[in-house]
Amino acid sequence: MKVAVYYRNDDVRVEKVAIPKIGDSEILIKVKASGICGSDVMEWYRIKKAPVVLGHEVTGEIVEVGKKVEGYKIGERVFASHHVPCDTCHYCLAGHHTACPTLHSTNFDPGGFAEFIRLPEINVKKGILKLPQNVSYEEGTFIEPLACVLRAQRLAKVNSEDTVLIIGSGVSGLLHLKLARYAGVKKIITTDINPSRLEAAKKFGADSAFLASDYSLEKLKKATNGSLATKIFICAGALSAFEQAFASIDNGGTIVFFATPPPEIKVPLPAAEIWRREITLLTSYGASPADLKASLKLIAKKEIIVKDLITHRLSLDNTPLGFKLVAEGKDSLKVIIMPEILSS
Repeated sequence: MKVAVYYRNDDVRVEKVAIPKIGDSEILIKVKASGICGSDVMEWYRIKKAPVVLGHEVTGEIVEVGKKVEGYKIGERVFASHHVPCDTCHYCLAGHHTACPTLHSTNFDPGGFAEFIRLPEINVKKGILKLPQNVSYEEGTFIEPLACVLRAQRLAKVNSEDTVLIIGSGVSGLLHLKLARYAGVKKIITTDINPSRLEAAKKFGADSAFLASDYSLEKLKKATNGSLATKIFICAGALSAFEQAFASIDNGGTIVFFATPPPEIKVPLPAAEIWRREITLLTSYGASPADLKASLKLIAKKEIIVKDLITHRLSLDNTPLGFKLVAEGKDSLKVIIMPEILSS
């Protein structure tokens, strides 16, 4: 079968490997769609494991079922979760599923940029969601990224009285926007370095959208009738994003580190001001099984529309182009790899 092997952002090679063989408690899925995540092109994050087949926003069709597997059959349409928690350690029991060591050690074989993937036993037991007929394979690739956004906003306790600032208007930022709008948030402001993404933010319901280079506290206050942001979601890894967040948060507000800079970049922390103004700093990584189920429910009920974020559908052979589009971040939003598309 074909796989797209990541060496670095500008070196993704389509290669051939054997189709994985499954065990008695495993499942083989034919990949129908696999989204390229912004984290896939965070080179500092990915290159340490290269060469590797990436892809974790995956939907497909079950084509082989181990003889000990119960509850699944050939032909079913499914979403497959790459990382799954144990649900028994003290992290999971405390609600920190994404800090679970098991979650950080599990994955399917290989990544989603492949024609087929093998789901190990623990992924079969804890990491499959059946797709309703009204959810397309492409829409299903948003289950994981929307679940990550759901978790972040749940932790931040977003409510209708909030003024939300979203720094970074890529796919994650736009999903934050859509979810905050669904929650009835009274005022949503977005920023980005890319004018086309700001236009997308306005289209999807932002009250105001500013170029990051033009953003200022004065413009924020003008857009919010004089107030600062009560909740801020940082969806960009630039140091300036964190500086803007610290300057823009209201007393008693919450800043969520949804994205992060490379590890060599140290974010200066205005600790005294944070302490005096009772500002909460949160991090949010990944999604729990409950978040994934809630995400699928929102997509299936069309309460969060995701298909309008798709800008490119590419064949597996064109995965290198997909990585180029996402890494450049110009006119693309969600780029989805669909192995059954014929190469042009």
